[in-house]
Amino acid sequence: MELSERHRIYWNRNRGLTIALLLTWFGVTFSVPFFARSVTFTVLGWPFSFYMAAQGCLVIYLLLIYLYANRLRKLDREYGVDEAEDE
Repeated sequence: MELSERHRIYWNRNRGLTIALLLTWFGVTFSVPFFARSVTFTVLGWPFSFYMAAQGCLVIYLLLIYLYANRLRKLDREYGVDEAEDE
């Protein structure tokens, strides 16, 4: 089955978005905890690096999901492949 040029562009943009967000995810997952080790002060009796790794990463993950959903919705509408709402 041959895809049209419009579909190829759509999938290339979708793939680019996915790769960019996965690279961001990878960077956050491995760089924030790595660099947080050098932070030595405490917050409420816990090391600040704990908060950066445990809470900060979760907030960024939620932001990545939100960005992906919104951007893909716009991309779907732009290329006419969005799901029709039930009437």
